[in-house]
Amino acid sequence: MKRITTRQTGFTLIEILVAFLVFAIIGVVSAQLLSNTINAQDDLSDRGDRLGDIHRAMQIIQRDVMQLADRPIRDNYGDPLQALVIGSDGAIEFTRGGWRNPLQLPRAEVQRVGYLVQDNKLLRGYWPVLDRAQDTEPAYQTLLEDVEQVEFYALDGSGNEHTFWPQAGVSNQDPATALVGIIMRIELAPYGVVERIWEVPSV
Repeated sequence: MKRITTRQTGFTLIEILVAFLVFAIIGVVSAQLLSNTINAQDDLSDRGDRLGDIHRAMQIIQRDVMQLADRPIRDNYGDPLQALVIGSDGAIEFTRGGWRNPLQLPRAEVQRVGYLVQDNKLLRGYWPVLDRAQDTEPAYQTLLEDVEQVEFYALDGSGNEHTFWPQAGVSNQDPATALVGIIMRIELAPYGVVERIWEVPSV
């Protein structure tokens, strides 16, 4: 009589270990892909927020520059200041119109504003009055952070850039030397140097 033998089917220990290894590799790769996707999404979101902040800041500066008004003032010591002043530190200060007054307060509808960088922040300063007393101080609002540097230049009718304004001994009535625009070059993360040019009313 023949002896009947039965073969038992199943996975060997080696096969099970190989399967576990494959699943482990797939899990690690999937986790890395998911992590990279999440990080990329966060980066895109951060860049989108940054672009939004930059756009809002540029809109505020443009609104001020486009309403440049020919109104000189007197500083805290009573000395005259021209309608537009650009100093050696690259900062700018000027008079702008269009200061809305919905509450009909007893004040002018023109305003003195200025821009400068301090502690890696782009600040917009504004004064409550035009002709200042000795104790008149500006109020500041932060427009942008992570700003390395900002420089403003006056652009004349001949296309020349000036780091100082006004120019001594130069007539603003001459179209070749009159102010026609403001240039701003700002260095900020992560985009490097950004340049904007605005045409201005004649002052």
